[in-house]
Amino acid sequence: MKKIRITYLTLLALFILSTGSAQENNVTSEKEAVVLVLKRYNNALQNLTTEGTFKLFTEDSEVFESGGVEGSYAHYIEHHLGPELGHFKSFIFSDYKIDAQVDGDYAFTTETYVYTIVLKPNEQGESRTIVKKGVATSILKKMDGNWKITKTHSSSRNSK
Repeated sequence: MKKIRITYLTLLALFILSTGSAQENNVTSEKEAVVLVLKRYNNALQNLTTEGTFKLFTEDSEVFESGGVEGSYAHYIEHHLGPELGHFKSFIFSDYKIDAQVDGDYAFTTETYVYTIVLKPNEQGESRTIVKKGVATSILKKMDGNWKITKTHSSSRNSK
């Protein structure tokens, strides 16, 4: 009887440990998937395009930037970011760090970075470089097996 009890307890302990490990692996893979969504978005911006980015956001997404309500991602692209990209010669993120927390079908992220924008030359041939330190927080939701940004807020300040 004692041998059966020890075997049972050993099997139970192994089951608990293996289940915990599987859950940790799942959380890790979900975090990686969330990070990949944000990196795809950043890569598109660095390539000065919005192509393929609409699938990264929910239709009812909300974008907030530096204290302003920009509306949905589609509205943000049409009225704000899309036209701006046309004036950029380059848009580069550096010192990029991201923290992602996954809780069920939702993920919460914080990104910190420095971005450098080089504007295309104006009519006088003058160009300007903008360097800012930025932070963004986002909420993503897993929908039909894919992570999508549902809310995002970014702000920036002059880099020292």
